[in-house]
Amino acid sequence: MRVLIPGDVEWPAGVDALGDGAPVALWAKGDTGLLSRPVWDRLTVTGARASTAYGEHVTTELVQSAITDSRVVFSGGAYGIDGVAHRAALASNGATVSVLAGGLDRLYPAGHTDLLTRIGKQGLLVSELPPGAAPTRWRFLQRGRLLAALSGTVLIAEAGYRSGTLHTAARASELGRPVGAIPGPVTSATSTGCHRLLRDGLAAVVTGYDDVRELLHGVRDRAHRAVRERAGLESDPLDAGPPVQGRDLRGPVL
Repeated sequence: MRVLIPGDVEWPAGVDALGDGAPVALWAKGDTGLLSRPVWDRLTVTGARASTAYGEHVTTELVQSAITDSRVVFSGGAYGIDGVAHRAALASNGATVSVLAGGLDRLYPAGHTDLLTRIGKQGLLVSELPPGAAPTRWRFLQRGRLLAALSGTVLIAEAGYRSGTLHTAARASELGRPVGAIPGPVTSATSTGCHRLLRDGLAAVVTGYDDVRELLHGVRDRAHRAVRERAGLESDPLDAGPPVQGRDLRGPVL
């Protein structure tokens, strides 16, 4: 294991958006270089533990496309959609990161011990909790805010009406990270949370990977624009053309 602290080269700058709620350190096992990838190359995919065949199929296809597009897939290592996302990434020889709610020496859930061990060797395991810490309900909610902060976009594949996954979506929205939700059958209880996000305007409709790419590109474009604004390069003087004599092209001062 390694301990990362703010200022380290591999410290993920995205978590600084949490302000006073940001972790003071991260325990990591695996390829910590995945955390230094641009935030718009990082995608969180999460959802219902009691996932359906529909949700698992769509998740697998979207994750495979994300890996082909050179993205890093983040998830929480739980049963259901999380496990499907990790397995799809590994099966595609891609990079995946599992954010755990307990110490890295206490892999949870126990049924995913082999999967999480594999992620620690081929990808990365991350936790803000020290070794020995047990996962609790509160720590699962805390883990959700990390999943939101570590990635550029959060994709909800399936979720019940009161699913804890909606907490991750809410934290992402608060941080200004776009959220995508996959619509499902109106008769499916595991899609009611996604429909709730869409109805409340908290998520964009995702029907294919092109929608996910558009959300990630939006994050990239906003980041580049912010850098240009801080550098005083909001407008390129070469684009303005020569001034027209006798005419003020600057417009009114607002």
